[in-house]
Amino acid sequence: MTFNDKQIKILETAERLFAEHGFDGTSVRHISKDAEINIAMISYYFGSKEKLLESLLLYRISGFGLELENIIKGDLSYIEKVDAFVDMLVKRIHKNRRIHKIVNFEYSNQFRQINFEGYEQNKKENFNTIANFVKNGQEAGEFNPNINVQMIIPTILGTYFHFYYNKQFYTSLLNINSNSDVDQYVEHQLIPHIKQIIKALLTYEK
Repeated sequence: MTFNDKQIKILETAERLFAEHGFDGTSVRHISKDAEINIAMISYYFGSKEKLLESLLLYRISGFGLELENIIKGDLSYIEKVDAFVDMLVKRIHKNRRIHKIVNFEYSNQFRQINFEGYEQNKKENFNTIANFVKNGQEAGEFNPNINVQMIIPTILGTYFHFYYNKQFYTSLLNINSNSDVDQYVEHQLIPHIKQIIKALLTYEK
C-alpha cells in the first residue's frame, strides 16, 4: 500500500498523538489541527479513526519485508546476514518505537474494533522468510539444528524493549544524558549485544 504526502502527514501526526495521549485520548479534530489538514480530508482518506490506525500499522510495517529479502539474497555469509538483519530490525524498531507502544496497548484491547489482519499477515510473511533463512543455514551446516526459530524475534524485541521501557533507570545507571546519547547507546552497545545473543543461539551446539 502506498500513501501520498498528505496521507503520510496525517499518519505521522496521528502516530505521535496516539503515543502521547493514547488512542482514546486523541480525537480526529486533534489530529486535524496538528496536521493542519481539515477533518473532511482525513475522513475522505481513512474513513474513521480506527481505519486510520489500521493504515498506520501497514505504513510502518511496509518495506520491512523487502529490506529483509534484500539482506537474505545479498552476497554475504550466513553470519554476516544475521548481523545485517539484527542491525536493520533494531534500528527500525528504535526509529518507529511509537507505533510499537501503540500496538502493544491496542492489540491486547479486546473491545477495540480494529482489524489487525493485514498487520498479522505481514508479520507471518516476515516470520516465514526468517524461518526459511534459518532452515537453509541449518542445511548448509552453519546454524544449530535445534534452534527455536519462533523465539528469535521475541529475543530481539524483548531485549530492546526491556532497555527502552526502563530507560529512566538505564539513563541514570549508564550516565546517558540526552536522546542523542540514547541513540548512540542503542547503536554502539545494545545492537552489538543483541547480535552476540542471536549468533550464539544460532550457532551453539547442544
